[in-house]
Amino acid sequence: MDMVTNPKARLSAISQSNPKNIIAYQTGSLLLGVTFLIMAEHLSQSELDYPFKLLEYFNGFRISKAIFSACELGVFDLLLQSQKPMSASEVAQQLGTSEDGIERLLDVLVAIEIVDVEVVQGTAFYSGTDVANLYLAKSSPKSLHDLIIYHSQTIYPLWNNLVDAVREGKNQNEKTFGLPSEEIFSAIYRSEEEMLKFMGLMNSTWVIDGHDIVTAFDLSSFKTVVDLGGCSGALARELAKEYPSSTVTVLDLPAVVQTARRHFAQHDDTICFQEGDFFEGEIPPADLYILARIIHDWKEEKNLKLLKKIHTACHPGGGVLIAEALLFENRRGPTVVQMFSLNMLVQTEGKEHPPSHYTRLLTEAGFRDVQIL
Repeated sequence: MDMVTNPKARLSAISQSNPKNIIAYQTGSLLLGVTFLIMAEHLSQSELDYPFKLLEYFNGFRISKAIFSACELGVFDLLLQSQKPMSASEVAQQLGTSEDGIERLLDVLVAIEIVDVEVVQGTAFYSGTDVANLYLAKSSPKSLHDLIIYHSQTIYPLWNNLVDAVREGKNQNEKTFGLPSEEIFSAIYRSEEEMLKFMGLMNSTWVIDGHDIVTAFDLSSFKTVVDLGGCSGALARELAKEYPSSTVTVLDLPAVVQTARRHFAQHDDTICFQEGDFFEGEIPPADLYILARIIHDWKEEKNLKLLKKIHTACHPGGGVLIAEALLFENRRGPTVVQMFSLNMLVQTEGKEHPPSHYTRLLTEAGFRDVQIL
C-alpha cells in the first residue's frame, strides 16, 4: 500500500523475552475541515498573480462551521425524515430558525454538494444527499454527528487559543475551560455531558474505522482481549463480531465504564466492561491488548512505562494492537496527521509520530520485529 496516497500503515512486533506478537495498525481519519473556494474561472491560475490556495485555506473554517451548525440545528435529520424536499420556509418553521438565515445556510450546503436543491416555480426545495443521509444525520448507523458536535463545541474553542499553545508549548485547557493543563482527562471528562460528547466522538470514529483495524491482521489466535481505554466499547464490538470465539473486555475509568453501560450498551453485547486505571492500577493478563489512540495523548516516558507494563502482563505469545495516525518518516505529511499533531498540542500532552518512533518505543519495552505494512 502506498503511504503517500493512503496514510494507512500497520505495525507488528514480537517480544524479545517471549514470542509476544505486537501488532500496531494506523488508520487514516476523516478531515472535517474541508475547504472549498468558488471563483471566476477566468482568474489567473498563478498563485503569485492571485492567491487561490491561500484564500481557499482562509475560507476553510467557514465551511467547517457551516457543516457543524447544520448538524447542531438538526438540518440533516429533518431532511432525511421528510418524505419530500422542503422549502427554506418549511425548514425554518420546523427548526425554529429565521427563514433568511436557514436559506443562506442551505445554499452553502448546496454549493459544497452536501444538500440537493430543486427549483419549482421560483421556489427552492431542499433534500439531503446520500452522503449527508449516511454520515451527517444522527439516526444513521454510520453517523458522524457526535464527532461533528465534539469538533464544534470542544475542539473549535480550543483552537481559538492556538497562538498561545504555540507560544507556551502546552495545551489550552486552562484558558479554554478553566481546568489545569496537566489534568488532560479532567478537562475532557469535566461533566457528564462532556464525557458523553467525547465518547460519542470515539464511537463515531470506530464505527467508520473499526472494521479495518480489527481485520488488519488475523487476530483469531488471541482468545482473551483487553481494550485499554476502550471508552464506549465500539472498537471492542467490532473485534468481537469479527472474532466471536474471543473474550473481549473494555478496561477504562469507573465513570467512563458506568456511562458506557448507561448510554452505549447494546442488547446483543458480547463484550464486557471492567473498571480500572491502566496507568495507576493493575492490567489484567490477556493474550491481546488494544491501545487505540492512547499513545498520542501522552509524553514518551509515560507511554514507555505503559508498554513495559503491558509486556509484563501479556501472556506468552500474546500481543498488542496499536491504532494511531502515522506521520511520514520525514514528517512532511500526511497533512491530516500533521493537523492531528497540532491538535494534540492544543488539547493533550502528546503528539503524532512516524513509524520509527513506535519501532524504537516497542523495542525499548521488550518487543521486536516491528513491521510496517
